[in-house]
Amino acid sequence: MSQPTPPTVALIGATGYGAQHREAIAALERAGRVRLVALCDTRPLSEEAPGVAVHTDHRAMLAAARPDIVVVSTPPHTHLPIALDAVAAGADLLLEKPPVTSLADHDLLSRALRDAGRICQVGFQAQGSHALAALRDAIRDGRLGEVTGVAAAGTWIRDDAYYDRSPWAGRRSVNGQPVVDGALVNPFAHTLMLGLDLVRAAAPGAVPTRFTLERYRTREIEVEDTACLRVEFSAGPPLLIAVTLSAAGFREGDMLVHGTNGSAVLEYPTDRLLFGPDEAALPGAAAGLASGDRTGLLANLLDHRRDPSVALLAPLDATRDFTALVEAILTAPAPTPVAAEHLRQHHDTGSPAWVIDGIDAAVTTATTTMTTYANLNLPWTTSPYTAPLPRP
Repeated sequence: MSQPTPPTVALIGATGYGAQHREAIAALERAGRVRLVALCDTRPLSEEAPGVAVHTDHRAMLAAARPDIVVVSTPPHTHLPIALDAVAAGADLLLEKPPVTSLADHDLLSRALRDAGRICQVGFQAQGSHALAALRDAIRDGRLGEVTGVAAAGTWIRDDAYYDRSPWAGRRSVNGQPVVDGALVNPFAHTLMLGLDLVRAAAPGAVPTRFTLERYRTREIEVEDTACLRVEFSAGPPLLIAVTLSAAGFREGDMLVHGTNGSAVLEYPTDRLLFGPDEAALPGAAAGLASGDRTGLLANLLDHRRDPSVALLAPLDATRDFTALVEAILTAPAPTPVAAEHLRQHHDTGSPAWVIDGIDAAVTTATTTMTTYANLNLPWTTSPYTAPLPRP
């Protein structure tokens, strides 16, 4: 019996982060699960692609290749038009995060998918973590008791060269299109999405209703490199995200869940899951679980295409609350400059990088106490911005 023909895949945005998608596609192609038929990028490819058509215009590529699946790994402000073109061409999508930058765009894409009978997976790769699934189970089974808070802590070091990587880096908009290249919705987008996911595990059906936001910048950019976001919901625990790109030390982006019977930490991206302040095991959960296993988003999309009973790990509809917060952050007041007296230079990078005094400790304290930077009496903070969020 002949084997079924594997679905065809095209990648739009094949350089930069797109190189990781090329690796994932190549692995699935070796396994006989897909066939790469086209690559598209406005920049020259760093590696040749023998036997694969290479385009600089995505519309021409779609017309020529007619792929079954399109992976979109382009700057955020280009996602919507490219995604709509791919859907109109009859393709399913793996769309990088953030998928879009407004609820209006989110709903427009959702309608287009529904009308065309197509599907969309969003590139929140951490949603495939097996340790995340174990943490969700622990929350739902009550092993942490009542969940009183969900938090995320991240401290990165990004130098001036990071903001020279592309014309949209550090920008609020490009040619009138929202970009939102700030810490919360680009480098730490995964922590925001994970936080929303864990709150929903504790309180199914909860929707964000109000947010408190602090945004700071250490250089002449239009977005924040340091932020603290607290979100309240219609039910369940609050979510607090404390992150910075101006740290002294590196912490990738840990998720913390506080409960009346104990706590849990999910380390990102190692997927090491720890329970309790002393890593003691809670009933039914192993301490120090570190499987590191993840289900790839493209592999999951293929499984869902073959058998719709296999749920997508990061369907577009599940990211609507994320988009609501992206839009709220975009329309919030501009970030506050941190005065030079509170900054020092980091000397371990090839170009200047700035460290905010006390930021590493502030991130830890904020996430363990579920309070914003301003409440920690730090000398560089300002009053937070608070506003309601639109209901669905």
